Amino acid sequence: MSRNVVVLDYGSGNLRSAERALARVGADVTVTSDFEAALECDGLVVPGVGAFAACMAGLKGVRGDQIVGRRLAGGRPVLGICVGMQILFARGVEHGVETAGCGEWPGTVERLDAPVLPHMGWNTVKTSADSVLFAGMDAATRFYFVHSYGVREWELRTGDGFAEPVVTWAEHGVPFVAAVENGPLMATQFHPEKSADAGAALLSNWLGTLE
Repeated sequence: MSRNVVVLDYGSGNLRSAERALARVGADVTVTSDFEAALECDGLVVPGVGAFAACMAGLKGVRGDQIVGRRLAGGRPVLGICVGMQILFARGVEHGVETAGCGEWPGTVERLDAPVLPHMGWNTVKTSADSVLFAGMDAATRFYFVHSYGVREWELRTGDGFAEPVVTWAEHGVPFVAAVENGPLMATQFHPEKSADAGAALLSNWLGTLE
């Protein structure tokens, strides 16, 4: 059964490459900024490239922050990609300027401490046996990254019977969060749509979580 996936168009992101990659693994994909379509689809993808502040402004311009919040309140799947992952955190700091994010997770997106930036190219990630997104992949699997900022400390602590999120790490100068799986909310710092067969496998695994 084909899953209806919306790639949210809010003026940022590799929309067409994301659309093609999702279609490749069998999704019925629409690229749109329509509020109701984004709210009602089986799975919502939030892409993003460029500056944190610009992405947040664009997201709010199409009420994307409300869409994400309402979907998650109803247990509806959301996948963030690159800056689309970063804006799910509480804040971003660029050039000394702090911008509020969606606040779905606590934490700060900040400049990586690395000798060469941006971190651009293929890199491995440290996956967990509990991961759904990386199921069936080995430790040598590589994904494509393009970024200078990231989350260097995972701050969310759960309790009271709530499952711990699965956090996947990578390293470029310093360790940073490469992916998160937290119930219906999942995200990757890398670009699965640019990661060839590995990215297709990950997107296929995500589609498999949609109901």
